[in-house]
Amino acid sequence: MKYRLEKDLLGEKNIDENSYIGINTKRALENFDLKSNTVNLNLIKEIAVVKKAAAMVNKNLGAIKNEKADAIIKACDEIINGNYSEEFKTSAFQGGAGTSTNMNVNEVIANRAIEILGGIKGDYNIIHPLNDVNMSQSTNDVYPTALRIASINLIRKLSKELSELQEAFQIKENEFSDIIKLGRTELMDALPMMLGQQFGAFAKALERDRWRIYKVEERLRQVNIGGTAIGTGLNASNKFIYMITDVLQNLTGLGISRSDFPMDITQNCDVFVEVSGLLKSCAVNLIKISSDLRILNSGPKGGFGELILPECQAGSTIMPGKVNPVIPEMITQVGIRVISNDYSITTAASMGQLELNAFTPLIAECLLESLELLINAVRIFREKCIEGLSADEKRCKDNFENSTAIAAALIHHIGYDLASEIAKKSLAENKSIRKVLYDENILSKEKIDEILNPYELTKPGVPGFKE
Repeated sequence: MKYRLEKDLLGEKNIDENSYIGINTKRALENFDLKSNTVNLNLIKEIAVVKKAAAMVNKNLGAIKNEKADAIIKACDEIINGNYSEEFKTSAFQGGAGTSTNMNVNEVIANRAIEILGGIKGDYNIIHPLNDVNMSQSTNDVYPTALRIASINLIRKLSKELSELQEAFQIKENEFSDIIKLGRTELMDALPMMLGQQFGAFAKALERDRWRIYKVEERLRQVNIGGTAIGTGLNASNKFIYMITDVLQNLTGLGISRSDFPMDITQNCDVFVEVSGLLKSCAVNLIKISSDLRILNSGPKGGFGELILPECQAGSTIMPGKVNPVIPEMITQVGIRVISNDYSITTAASMGQLELNAFTPLIAECLLESLELLINAVRIFREKCIEGLSADEKRCKDNFENSTAIAAALIHHIGYDLASEIAKKSLAENKSIRKVLYDENILSKEKIDEILNPYELTKPGVPGFKE
């Protein structure tokens, strides 16, 4: 392997002559060799978008020669299109508030632009990573701006997936609208309900999540690009500061705007905490729903057995024929991870000091991971579980008929105490509530049937009374 020698204020490093990285990236790879997650590529691509915008503005202002700017812009486009992903291997967990990531992108863009102009990688007299690619910028305005853009794009995808999942539950709500089943509270028999009502409740929870997540995009639209190191805008002209936001709007198609106080955005990461909190709320609902589905699917003989989830894979290496509810289990684990990420984001955001938060890389890694996990998990949940599940209508009816919970419908007719005695007798003699009432002759058969009409028991009002 052949090397080129690069220098910085700390000394020299040999760089693979075929690599597009430079000495700053080399040091980051050595310093943060955690053998763990590398920087999220969605963030890398949006940093390249910011670099492209900066090159376009600097070209327009005459701050950089057209030939240089065009080469930088072309290199940015290649990265945005997914090229050179192998060059971005710095650890997601890095010190320096994202400086290593920003320098990684600067160096790859510079070396690719040098190549475009016919030069040899590492000849920074042609195009310099800092003087040219990073002109009028700082990590401290580039990184959070790119993170906000990446987050908005993923939020839009997640909102769409949640909308489709909500619709899938609403379809099941209609499909199961005439299936009577037993409700449960604290895992014990409770009042009857329609199975469709249960899925309607799932859909309403997801409706809230979808709307909250859709609206939170607004919080991310203000960016601090042009604020440079601490938000004061040193080394960025007023024309650059105003123009780059307009260019970014055109490049991204997003309604981003220049912050009226960039120092705030440079210092404070509470907006990311707010976004993560809504992802956590969504995760809570997904965990609850998936847990309900696992319980109602349990069995097939020894459990509730009221729902039949699609069979996705064999469930045991020792128990033949066993099939597990693996998709709801996957959803639960994703939800737990999102909740864990929220804790990390909250803690990291609280630990910023003075004019900068050094722990933004952890925030970026956790937030983008949560968004990506939820996007994919929600889609899989819909496609492999919700759309194909069915109900065992007979099992639902039998569980309802054999329960003592419907004794609640008798309270207004015979009182709580006598209704309790009927329920106890039903359990002791292994008879249905209806059969005990028939045998005791407490009410006429017609009245009993009127009171215990299962479809009336799922509506507001007192069964057997005309309003």
